[in-house]
Order: sequence, then C-alpha cells, then structure tokens
Amino acid sequence: MFIPIGDDNRDRRSYPIITYFLIALNIIVFLLYQGCGTDYRFTYAYSMVPAEILSGKDIVTPSQVRIDPFTGLRVRIPGLQPTPIPVWLTILTSMFMHGGIAHLLGNMMYLYIFGDNLEDRMGKLRFILFYLLCGVCAALSHVFVSATLESGLLVPTLGASGAISGVLGGYLILFPHKLVRVLFIQFILAVPAGVVLMLWFLFQLINGLGYLGGGIEGGGVAYAAHIGGFVAGVVLVKVFTPERRYYYW
Repeated sequence: MFIPIGDDNRDRRSYPIITYFLIALNIIVFLLYQGCGTDYRFTYAYSMVPAEILSGKDIVTPSQVRIDPFTGLRVRIPGLQPTPIPVWLTILTSMFMHGGIAHLLGNMMYLYIFGDNLEDRMGKLRFILFYLLCGVCAALSHVFVSATLESGLLVPTLGASGAISGVLGGYLILFPHKLVRVLFIQFILAVPAGVVLMLWFLFQLINGLGYLGGGIEGGGVAYAAHIGGFVAGVVLVKVFTPERRYYYW
C-alpha cells in the first residue's frame, strides 16, 4: 500500500494558515484535554455516539469489566459519560479528538500533505467551511449505517479522518495529475494523485463492504465515515472553489 509523504507545492500561492491551525487544534485537544488519550471521561463525553444523534438524548452507561483473551487480565472499559453540550454538537467536537497517538499522527500527516493545496485554491473561509461540512457528512454517514445495520449504536466515534477524507476527495477532483511522493516498501515514488487517492478510496470501499455483514467497524475503523466524507468532498469541492478569471492582453 502507498503511504503518502509529500506532494508538489510549487504552484501554491498562499500560506496554509487554516490547515496548520486545524493541525495545531487537533494536537492541543489530544495533549491537553484528552490527556494524550488517557482522559476517558472527556473523550467519552465529547465523542459522537450514533444512538445519541438518532434520539437527540444524552446516554450514560456504566463501566464494564472484561477479560482480555490474550493476557487473561481484567480490563475496565469506561461507559459513556454525561455530555455537557447538546448531543448534536458532538458531531463537531468528535472531529477534533483521537483515540491514540498513531491515530492522531496518521490523520495529521494526510491533512498536512493534502490540505494546503485545497486551502490555496478555495481560500481560507471556504476551505474551513468545506472541511467542517465534509466532517458532518462523514459523521452522518456513519450514523446512517449504524442505524441501518443496528450495530455499534452505543460505540463512541471520534477522529478527524471523516473531514480529511473530504479533503482527499476534493484533492482528487482539483489536482488529479499532481505528483504525490509515496513510500512503497523501501522505495519513494512520485505517483499521480489520482492513482494514490483512488487506491485509497478503493481500500476503504472494500473494507467497508467486507464488514457489512458483521458490523460497521473493522479494527476500530469507521469505514462508512471515510467513504461518506470522501464522496462529500468529491461532490462539494466545486461549490467551494471559485472560478479562476483569466485576462487576455
């Protein structure tokens, strides 16, 4: 699988302040508010829970103790915590939290590589509105699949990957021929963005369809959110991208 590590920014005309702000905000929330992933009360209070979105009501559940099948140790799993804000707002708050350092770094790497070019083409305000709207569409896609399959309704969902998936979809439409540097085994290759992003989407689609019969998540990954965010980005990108004007002499 290709792992993107950079792209061609020679045609970028502006400093990507919104992209860097979003990256900084995600890092700050993870470090200060989530306690580097150890503050379960905060995380479980502000994550999006499909059942809460569907009912409009806050749901609190007790902690559970389970036996780890590999170590035999008793593991305490915290329950859903009281949410001090309207539950629908967790669609937004969950977009700025992560389940672990690898989850955070992976998402921020993708946002760093692909966000700046979209911001440059759209402009600051349009880009942040596009980013948030794609995140909302991704979250609602996850809720819809949860309700349809009646699975994972009480499982907290968090992460920026839904919104970033929208960024990838928009990048595919605007910059399909831009070269992206990818790590493939031990080689670094320059591959057209269209190839990289279509392979990424195909991976999400295959994995998402593979879990339809047994739940909405595979290995803790909400593929429905990735797919929904990506499709939203493809559909909405031109709406948020002003037409370039050309002057002839």
